[in-house]
Amino acid sequence: MPPLARAPGDRLGRRLREAGVPAAASRYCDESVALPDPRADLLAYRDALLAICERDDVRTVIPVRPEDCYVLSRYEAEFSEHVSLVVPTMPQLERVHDRLLLAAAAEAAGVPVPETRRLADADDWSDKLLIKSRYNVLTDAYLEELGPSDMDVVKNICHVGNGVTPDAEGIRTTMRHDPIVQEFVETDGEFMFTGLYDRGEPLATFQHRQIRGNSYTGGGGVYRRSISDPELESVGRKLLAELDWHGLACIEYMRDADTGEYVLTEINPRMWQSLPSTVAAGADYPWYYWLAATGRADEIDPDYDLGVGTHMLHGELGYLISVLTEDSPHVPRPSVARTLWEIGSSIAAEPRFDYLTLDDPWPFLAGVRNVLPDLPFDRLPLPDRLRRGRPDGS
Repeated sequence: MPPLARAPGDRLGRRLREAGVPAAASRYCDESVALPDPRADLLAYRDALLAICERDDVRTVIPVRPEDCYVLSRYEAEFSEHVSLVVPTMPQLERVHDRLLLAAAAEAAGVPVPETRRLADADDWSDKLLIKSRYNVLTDAYLEELGPSDMDVVKNICHVGNGVTPDAEGIRTTMRHDPIVQEFVETDGEFMFTGLYDRGEPLATFQHRQIRGNSYTGGGGVYRRSISDPELESVGRKLLAELDWHGLACIEYMRDADTGEYVLTEINPRMWQSLPSTVAAGADYPWYYWLAATGRADEIDPDYDLGVGTHMLHGELGYLISVLTEDSPHVPRPSVARTLWEIGSSIAAEPRFDYLTLDDPWPFLAGVRNVLPDLPFDRLPLPDRLRRGRPDGS
């Protein structure tokens, strides 16, 4: 569920426990509430979240997952009766959720974007190409065959080798719609530009360079370092100005190895996987969102520290697993020995971690318990909050 932001200082006398959520194990978690699975019944999720927003101590909701930003934007009128939100309108959201519309917006803004077309319109497979979902989320707003309770997220990316004709029907069946085909861009780096915007005006922006992702072929950043590049700032602001953006935006860019241009990958209109690294560098976006939602945007200080490197430890493990198990016709696989050395040496050089901290280790350990459920946690002398994956029941 998305985080609920309450008035600072409020303390509830009860704790509603939710098993399996690492954040609920934190010593700083005051309350956790279980909600229906939005991908099983989106309207049930909406109604349960609305019921929580009716509480007097809930002031806003922060979109964290793809379903959050969609529900909050589509049903903003209902939510705004109870809480203050900083989210895009549905027309704005549609332009970033539909990657064909997003490519057109980038072209209109003068921002480099890979050549993009529907799979149904692709007939030349002689170049290096990628096939990916057209839509950020699959809902009835974008696909006529879906109902209002239906929702799914498709993140499949198919690397198509030169001269290889893919199984188009099989891919459509897997992705549940006609996806897009994009040219593969040879890059020398991946980057992130984030912003919190108020009706087209930036309240805060942030940049980092992604050194390693979920996979050696790409994905969300698991080792990154904060930077400030005027050209990256320029293309990020141009695109969000074209969209007249309102709310959160996480924009992923590739740097073209031949031209040096920043080429658009995608936009996520919500908080991002690497948010802890952003906060570690001094850009506290959850706090910024709270200030914007409560009419105090003028108190936002958008400065942040440069050169701050951070790691998501289980993401580093995922990167290593991708080196062992994945294959791409476009991206050379690094050696296992080199990967182990790079991960180990970077952790030693920059021992900053997203969730592992000495003063609050329980979310990290609860996450390990979720990833490795067969470990005998119940036999270890651990606090109840870790054993049950929920806040301390005292």
